Amino acid sequence: MLSNRKMYSILNRHQKKTGFKPLPVVIIGNGPSGICLSYLLSGYTPYFKRESLHPHPILQKKLEEAPHVSIMDQDLEYLSEGLEGRSHSPVSLLFDTLLRPDTDFGGTAESVLTWWHETDRAIPHLVLGRNPPGGAWHSIEGSMVTLSRGEWMGLPDLQFKDWLRQKKRGLRNNRATAEDIAQYYQHYVMKKGLQKNFRSGTVVTSVRKVSAESISNHVQEDLQKSDSLWNFTEEGMEVFQVDGFVKTVQGDKEPFSIYAENVVLATGTYDSPTWLGVKGENLSYVHHQLSALEEAVKNNSIGITSDPVLIVGAGLTAADAILFAHHCNIPVIHVFRRRVSDPGLIFNQLPKMMYPEYHKVHQMMKEQSAACAGPYECYVSLPEHHVLSFGKDKKCIFQDKNGYQKAYKVSMALVLTGSNPNLSFLPNNGIDLAMDSDQPVNPKRNPIDVDPFTYECTQEKGLYALGPLAGDNFVRFVQGGALAAASSLLKKANKNPP
Repeated sequence: MLSNRKMYSILNRHQKKTGFKPLPVVIIGNGPSGICLSYLLSGYTPYFKRESLHPHPILQKKLEEAPHVSIMDQDLEYLSEGLEGRSHSPVSLLFDTLLRPDTDFGGTAESVLTWWHETDRAIPHLVLGRNPPGGAWHSIEGSMVTLSRGEWMGLPDLQFKDWLRQKKRGLRNNRATAEDIAQYYQHYVMKKGLQKNFRSGTVVTSVRKVSAESISNHVQEDLQKSDSLWNFTEEGMEVFQVDGFVKTVQGDKEPFSIYAENVVLATGTYDSPTWLGVKGENLSYVHHQLSALEEAVKNNSIGITSDPVLIVGAGLTAADAILFAHHCNIPVIHVFRRRVSDPGLIFNQLPKMMYPEYHKVHQMMKEQSAACAGPYECYVSLPEHHVLSFGKDKKCIFQDKNGYQKAYKVSMALVLTGSNPNLSFLPNNGIDLAMDSDQPVNPKRNPIDVDPFTYECTQEKGLYALGPLAGDNFVRFVQGGALAAASSLLKKANKNPP
């Protein structure tokens, strides 16, 4: 991999050569969405594999209509019509069913796609990310097991299980560890020759649209005489200015500023844990990431004889924390707002056979409430409770649905109630782009409003959003957004064959 200083010089090279010639595409975020889009923009082109048979007969008939035309050049709305599955995005369902035809029914049918590397269709682009390729997967505790099946974490034309087999390892209960996935994504970028487009250690601080009139004269001239893929007219021409810095090995921050004709937001939502907004939440014993518990166990600051650890939340991260504490024999008080039988609770949506450890946590939540002692030692469940305050003396006050209050002394508190994207680099934190422009962007409740067949933001042309920002929360489904965006960008660049 390149050194950060080298990356910095490459990042600015096109500016040094031609002043401020705009790049066709800048992708912010180098997780699965950004990697998949880079693959598609690098000239890798999917076609229907002749002689293959898709289990969905109507889709098969449509695919046979134009087998010589790339999937990216076809009408994605027409192809995805009538498909059903675990995503609300029609193109996500389409790409997933082309890559993994009958996986939801336990089938193992081969992908019906064949990939051709057509270099004349490549669009110059950069992928900017804080971590190495793989994004937030490098920030997750390496031994954590994924919620999704291992093969669903794979990217196009390099199956995850094949890579794992080369590493002489198998899947655990059909699932993979975060460390394996982070390594696989890095390997994918190298194997597919995408690394020249990736800049790790970069932090974007601002993205804004600027008009030709507002930029200095020499920049304007460069923009006008650049051999841009998009035919800008002099009048009313607009580009995005992307500012940020590269972290050098010495710890310096080297600033950069680049111009882009299109910007793709693929930053995910791991950045900013949700706070409860209650009194005392900023005290030193209150944490918002699971890693704080792992750290405390590692340095022996908590153990079997400690006061209980408070875990707030009823999602999978909270469950991971409970499993970790249980494994270390650390007592836990578990507080969550919902009823245990609430159908919206993730545990009520997971197949028991595939997720035995999460099923166990759900059992504990049901059977071990403070009101009645159950079979699980060192664990107390407080359903339909919420935290009122965290005290300086480590006493926490909770309230139940009837207004009754309880106080518990704890050793540390973990508030694990989800996370929000950090879009501070966008005007007004990106709120104007959301479905409800009065509320912050939230992957589940208020994603960015995008066209479902191009993933271009409805409020800002030239800006695209992928992955959780657009409401696609599983790796297997973020890839459809990349397909939609790549198809749209190819059309803009007139890179579609006639």
